[in-house]
Amino acid sequence: MLFHSTIRKELARSFGATLVVLITIVMTMMLIRTLGLASRGAVNPQEVMMVLGYTVLGHLPTILTLSLFIAIVATLSRMYGDSEMVIWFASGRGLSGFLGPLFRFAWPILLVIAALVMVVWPWSNQQTREMRDRYEKRGDLERVAPGQFQESANGTRVFFLDKDSPDGKSGKNIFIAATERGKEAVTSARSGRVDTIGNDRFLLLNTGQRLEHATGQPDIKISKFEEYGTRVGSDALGAPEDAPAKTRATYDLMMHPNRINQGELAWRIGMALAALNFVIIAVAVSSVNPRAGRSGSLVFALFAFVVYYNLLNIGQSWIAAGKTSFGAFLFGLHGGVFLLGLLWLGKRHNNWSLSALWRRRPARLARTERPGT
Repeated sequence: MLFHSTIRKELARSFGATLVVLITIVMTMMLIRTLGLASRGAVNPQEVMMVLGYTVLGHLPTILTLSLFIAIVATLSRMYGDSEMVIWFASGRGLSGFLGPLFRFAWPILLVIAALVMVVWPWSNQQTREMRDRYEKRGDLERVAPGQFQESANGTRVFFLDKDSPDGKSGKNIFIAATERGKEAVTSARSGRVDTIGNDRFLLLNTGQRLEHATGQPDIKISKFEEYGTRVGSDALGAPEDAPAKTRATYDLMMHPNRINQGELAWRIGMALAALNFVIIAVAVSSVNPRAGRSGSLVFALFAFVVYYNLLNIGQSWIAAGKTSFGAFLFGLHGGVFLLGLLWLGKRHNNWSLSALWRRRPARLARTERPGT
């Protein structure tokens, strides 16, 4: 009981501290990125914090996996450095005996990681996509600031508005320059308002004139109007079937097993399996020389995490491109890492080495030759 409680208490402290630090770093990086998107007009400035929250929530499985991995490596490395491992080894505890208390501590975190990557990851991506699409598909008149020229969403129109109303649905002294279907047109009006018809939004102009001519032709058509309507946007968001794979539910991916969906599903399952493998790898890589520093094991652990995570992304793209199959990728990568981790742990546990095996070989040969002499 003392062995289990001691390890789990120190793991809890190390995991909590690591999680706070990583979340702070990720939030800072995502905040800078989100502010950049807002400055370019890709995200509503009023929804920056919501986009930041959904983004961090989507990256939480990776943060939890890395926090658990670093906590185990740091805890066991400290025990090696302070010679506590010598005491546990002398009491009959081998290195493989640490897997029991480690998995007792880690299994709730592993379940949370699996739930987040299977359910929360697509949901957060879907919410972020809807907010960005809603902002990008807003009416062109809503993009216009009084006294400034503003380009429309599709880049075919330029708007100018002298004054607008408090509700943002109408304005005065409107100027529109448009290029559509091989024609250039300039429209001006004293006033205008936005009206929604079905899923489409129209700008209804009052008392103005329109100059129109075909591109490359000298003829100009001038017309005056009391009321003129032009389509300026759509309220409809992207269709669900056109949604990216990362925004689709896990059940939907399984029901529509094309290459892209299988690649995304392999990535989600792989994140859960990788978290399990990292527990075994952490026990194997944490063995350090007490006279040396503990930074070497942490650097190697971070390198192993980056390599493993990049292999997940590469495997997803390979499945989507048809270079490998869903089952072959899962079994080859995660099964291979699992076996490699067990062999590495067995080497640490039994103190296997090539030099020891080479020294034992002449001794075995001598024993086999001795009866015949």
